[in-house]
Amino acid sequence: MTLPMGRAMREVFGDTVTELANDDPRIVMLDGDLGSSTRGEVFQRAHPERFFQMGIAEQNMLGVAAGMASVGLIPYISTFVAFAVIRPLDQIRVLIAQPQLNVKITAGYSGLFTGRAGKTHQVVDDISIMRAMPNMVVVSPADDAETAQVLRWSAGYAGPVYIRLVRDATQHLFDSSYTFQFGAAVVLREGSDVTLISTGAETPRVVDAAEILATRGIQACVLHVPTIKPVDVSAIVQAAERSNFVVTIEEHTVIGGLGGAVAETLSEHRPTPMRRIGIPDVFGQSASNDDLLQTYGLSADRVADRVATLMTSA
Repeated sequence: MTLPMGRAMREVFGDTVTELANDDPRIVMLDGDLGSSTRGEVFQRAHPERFFQMGIAEQNMLGVAAGMASVGLIPYISTFVAFAVIRPLDQIRVLIAQPQLNVKITAGYSGLFTGRAGKTHQVVDDISIMRAMPNMVVVSPADDAETAQVLRWSAGYAGPVYIRLVRDATQHLFDSSYTFQFGAAVVLREGSDVTLISTGAETPRVVDAAEILATRGIQACVLHVPTIKPVDVSAIVQAAERSNFVVTIEEHTVIGGLGGAVAETLSEHRPTPMRRIGIPDVFGQSASNDDLLQTYGLSADRVADRVATLMTSA
């Protein structure tokens, strides 16, 4: 059964950071002229005195955020991944990560779904970049419920955090009984034929793919990894032990992202046959969300087909 749709992560971002600021006067938001897209405008209306319009000057925006954090404020960044990670990378590295300042890089419009903006705005190597940076925490929530919990957690975490958010509504995966735990992966489905490991908005599609595989007689364990750095080594090892064959699936390049993190973990702690499904070594394209998922083999049905094929050739 296909999971139902939830709220867009950008809507959750605007509402949740605004609610956090209601209770914590240290929280501020810096916007790169994209508040109407990221929903940072919700924060602006509620707390205009703590909303700073930085314009299309992202290197300066991250530098100002570092300065604010150095005097005890908690800055949240409102812009796209292309402008929150790629353009100001030197400022992130030198001004935020090295001194371990308390800046929350809450980047929207990650991965393939950027509203047909095409390859200039599509960033599919951000996890690779940010998880390789010392002192940087990397979290990729799966749905609206987990996004809200991750944002609330981030306000109490002292240090730089990169939170990967997508533009559009995602499938609703978690109910009120779920609690995000920093650094912990969570088993969403038990199975002994193959272990599927995913992160972010791809995880609900992987859950659907596991249901498709079940109709074909293949029982898949599904492990969701919201915290990519630091990664949950023990959970990955235990998940691999369930089936002795691992497939990682991510809406991100297969180079250095979740698949890389899992490969590193297993090679050091439990050598296990594994394969990676994700975006190959290419730039993105401009198309509808469904077309992009089909093109890169990341829809639930395409993932199920690819996993079944990989199992026959393993």
